Amino acid sequence: MKLTAQKKELELAASAFGELQESNQLLLDGSALRERMAEDGYLFFRGALSREGVQEARRECVRRLADAGRLEPETDIMEAIPRRGGEGSYFRADLAEGNAPLLTVLYDGPMMEIMGRLLGGPVLHYDFTWMRAVTPGGGTAPHCDVVYMGRGTQQLYTAWTPLGDIPLSVGGLIVLENSHLRRDITGDYLSQDVDSYCENGPAAEAVRTGKLHWEHPETHEAWDGAFSHDPPALQKQLGGRWLTTDYKMGDLLVFSMATIHASLDNQGDTIRLSSDTRYQRADAPVDDRWMNGPNGEKPIAHGLAAKRGRIC
Repeated sequence: MKLTAQKKELELAASAFGELQESNQLLLDGSALRERMAEDGYLFFRGALSREGVQEARRECVRRLADAGRLEPETDIMEAIPRRGGEGSYFRADLAEGNAPLLTVLYDGPMMEIMGRLLGGPVLHYDFTWMRAVTPGGGTAPHCDVVYMGRGTQQLYTAWTPLGDIPLSVGGLIVLENSHLRRDITGDYLSQDVDSYCENGPAAEAVRTGKLHWEHPETHEAWDGAFSHDPPALQKQLGGRWLTTDYKMGDLLVFSMATIHASLDNQGDTIRLSSDTRYQRADAPVDDRWMNGPNGEKPIAHGLAAKRGRIC
């Protein structure tokens, strides 16, 4: 089977592609978790979350998709088969809103216990929940999360949670081995903020009015925050291997803000459901874009209120 990312075929030789290392044996040892994270830039746990809990979270997500007419009629909604001729989808934050089974998986029980051990203290999670409902053909470009949420502490971790069994063909997450250690190449990129713009530059008015969502810091053209759109070339440039696995419900992948990751393209016939959530120590500075307002207002996220001008 050929595997692609950003529509480009990946090299599957042992020197370029491999399996995520499991860290289940370290699960109860916070010091060991921190050492492994510093060494590898990620932690992968098999079955660390309740499979039954994840299944109920998935059930609520696909029920909402079915009610919105996004699934093929007269099929098992748990299979998440997209409606023929329907619109494609990728990011669906609404699937998390008021989704009690999902919020229990992500912000209670084993997840918070693991994060507490990793962070070595009281944990705060972002209020915003990133939800993916990736239809066949879709995928995520290589990037680091810090460019989207770097205004608070850098000791912030992403948890990627598969909300279903995700074989390679359906496009699970891939991590570029040792990429968190390659600041000689990624350093300038890691210092960027997608919501920052050159206020004396040619695209300033477009950003301020929302006509241009994000501005590339060098070209001043439209940008999506990606480090690259060519995963095979990036692997050759940085070395290391693209690492992934056949994910199962209950699995958990945690990684740092400086770890380059992407996804395989969804070459299956079902919607890939997954979530991205963020965790930090409660006593550390926080990026307010992702927290509810003082009166319960939704996070401003990447809206116009998040823009920050800089003199270039």
